[in-house]
Amino acid sequence: MRGTNRYEKARILGARALQVSYGAPVLIETDQTEPILVAAEEYDADALPFTVHRGEK
Repeated sequence: MRGTNRYEKARILGARALQVSYGAPVLIETDQTEPILVAAEEYDADALPFTVHRGEK
């Protein structure tokens, strides 16, 4: 998911942290317990199933 800007990254991490906080399965092995930290580790491991679509230029 490289190539995302900081706003897209913040939106992705926030959405994923919300999913984790509601009980979604964690996609990587981690010792973290805070949903935002879990989401950040998943993002860094390229394990998130999110796609960013931008409008055509």
